[in-house]
Amino acid sequence: MNFLKKYIFPALYGLLVYFTVRLLHDTDINQRFWERRFYINAVEMTCSAIVGYLSIYIFRRLFKYYDKRWPLQLSYWGVVRELVILVGASLVLVNVIFVPMDMALHRGDWKAWWIPWADVADINMIPTLYAIIYYGIARSSTWLKAYVNNKVQLEKLANDHLETELKFLKAQYHPHFLFNAINTIYFQMDEDICGAKNSIEKFSELLRYQLYDQQQQVPVINELEYLQSFIDLQKTRSSDKLKMKVAFDEGLNGQQVYPLLFLPLVENAFKFIGGDYEMAITAQLSGNEIVFRVENSVHPIKQPMNTNGSGIGLDNLKRRLDLLYPNKHNLLIVNNYNNFFGEIKLQYE
Repeated sequence: MNFLKKYIFPALYGLLVYFTVRLLHDTDINQRFWERRFYINAVEMTCSAIVGYLSIYIFRRLFKYYDKRWPLQLSYWGVVRELVILVGASLVLVNVIFVPMDMALHRGDWKAWWIPWADVADINMIPTLYAIIYYGIARSSTWLKAYVNNKVQLEKLANDHLETELKFLKAQYHPHFLFNAINTIYFQMDEDICGAKNSIEKFSELLRYQLYDQQQQVPVINELEYLQSFIDLQKTRSSDKLKMKVAFDEGLNGQQVYPLLFLPLVENAFKFIGGDYEMAITAQLSGNEIVFRVENSVHPIKQPMNTNGSGIGLDNLKRRLDLLYPNKHNLLIVNNYNNFFGEIKLQYE
């Protein structure tokens, strides 16, 4: 295979150029080149083979130069630049060999220092066409590799950007959680030391889950257990008027979800509950979706968010859902005069 590529193919390339030129030229003047004197054809074919060897050698050297001189990056300008250099080298070569050959073989047909413009066009256009074709075939694997590398780099940059943004969102969320939890324990210590100790234990469990279980998806049962611990912790400082309903579907077990996506709705409910002090937290399976709902009454004056449903915790939740579940989630926020409703639908894996 290497012998064919190195020794046979260049000659065939040169002869292909020669026979294409002869076909176009002889068709135009109604001539059959095989009826000419043998030595003319022999000289032309020999020179064409030499052009083939030199062309392939120069092209391959240029390809090595391209790879060494310029980084592997697919771009329109890069292709044009390489083609201009390659075509220029090809034109110089064919004019150095074919033009003197044509003048010498047809010295008696026209002036020694002049050849017809039709011959000049054939000598330049046909080799240029084949040089471009060869370039396209020979460099296709290189440009495909550059394309794949570019795509990989773009995806890596996008993933790095998303990971950085997720870390930033989590960094915003952690202080918010710590403040609420510590504030809860602080008020409890004045009234119930034993209860405060239990709250600290629950708080440590919650913090451990946040610190060690955020990088990958987790079984939804782990997330629900975490929510239950958070609810128990928050109930210790809630009003005695609180009427709460918590219902988790028993079918929710090993389905994989990203952690800490349900918590902002629960935290928001405890923060802004008022009015009739009613709260309902449910999670259930619906087809291939996990549906998580939080509904709570609010004081008519103390609204949990503005009319657009914004707030730091919920804004972060929206962004995290967009990053982690693109086109695979639905977030519904309804903020009425004395009631707040939030729903997350996730397509689990």
